[in-house]
Amino acid sequence: MPANLLTELKVKNAKTKSGEKLLADGEGLYLRLRPTGKDWLFIFSLDGRRRKQGLGAYPDVTLARAREKADASRALVADGVDPVQHRDTTEAKRKAADAAQAARHTVHTLFEEWHRKEASKRKDKGAEIRRAFEKDIIPTIGRMYADEVKRRDVMRVLDGVMERGVGRYANLLLQYLRQMFRFAALRDIVPGDPTFGLRKKNVGGAEEERTRYLSEAEIAELAAKLPAAKLTPMAEAALWIMLSTCCRVGEISCARWADIVLDAGTWTIPAEIAKNGREHLVHLSDLAARQFETLRSFATNDTWIFPDRTGTNHVCTKTLQKQFRDRQRTQRMSGRSKALGALALSGGEWRAHDLRRTGSTLMGELGVRSDVIDRCLNHVGDDKLRKTYQHQELIAERMQAFNLLGDRLELLASGKYRKVTPLRRAG
Repeated sequence: MPANLLTELKVKNAKTKSGEKLLADGEGLYLRLRPTGKDWLFIFSLDGRRRKQGLGAYPDVTLARAREKADASRALVADGVDPVQHRDTTEAKRKAADAAQAARHTVHTLFEEWHRKEASKRKDKGAEIRRAFEKDIIPTIGRMYADEVKRRDVMRVLDGVMERGVGRYANLLLQYLRQMFRFAALRDIVPGDPTFGLRKKNVGGAEEERTRYLSEAEIAELAAKLPAAKLTPMAEAALWIMLSTCCRVGEISCARWADIVLDAGTWTIPAEIAKNGREHLVHLSDLAARQFETLRSFATNDTWIFPDRTGTNHVCTKTLQKQFRDRQRTQRMSGRSKALGALALSGGEWRAHDLRRTGSTLMGELGVRSDVIDRCLNHVGDDKLRKTYQHQELIAERMQAFNLLGDRLELLASGKYRKVTPLRRAG
């Protein structure tokens, strides 16, 4: 049958009042007329079978477009390919590709999934990690597809952070990125970990383990400087609690009144607050108990010892450290304490966590056994055999250790340090 028998005008005016009618354009292309409308058909024979392929409705598919579609189908038939099956297969592949594309994670969406499933299970609910990503990672590579991120992209982020002179923070970001991409690699979200092979020495440099602690002379020096440092009474009480209980700054910042029993002289640090996830019982020496009594006198919240401004949660775990550090600076930061250098000590800069190390070191100098000190610190030893078979709590020994520490701290803070007999350091 010769081709191009139809015209645009003929197609436009063609109609039927009943039944179905086919108008041939030639070479297998037909305009099908129905009372409800018109559409295009390509009728072909393949392997001795006669088949039909719909090419779309008129006027959405014009005569010219219908001829293009028929030409493409005609070429497939000439190659022995069924155009109907070819169309269905192509459409299925397109839908699969669209679904795969829709399922691809950007770095931002990958972060949200990792945060929801893993990072949010941390004690701070993943707040610190979210702040880091929203500040330095999402604005830089957040829109990239996670499976396209290369090592150079990771280094682009970290190099930008390093330019600010915060190497330790850059190392922390590398750690977070590595954890996220390993999470993704295990789930076949990405083909591999783009942080593989990167080390701290490539980023912020290897970090030396911090060993700073306050000597007895510095404890006396600190006590003498506190009145002029203009710390809040609550922050000052927290400082002595950290020294006398060897607690972490996060544990006192998140402490709840329900866990303090002053009559019994105990503080139970819940598992969800303790760094190692183990509930920890702390015996309160007279010094520590008085600090909690001071905190109770300033209490404005029945739940949190250190409530935030809303009263619905505890303060940020960095709040106390900021107060201590501000008073060791030589230059004031906007909106921060004016008491520059008020808590600077002769041994150099100190941090909140150094108070925990100071307390445990002082216990050792007072003759407390190392296994008792470990229990006072809620440490879990590395000896697997001991962890398996030895579960003694050493309650009496811990109570004695905390009392020895509290008494020594009170003596050092009394203003009579020169009259105090120095302890002999072990080794």
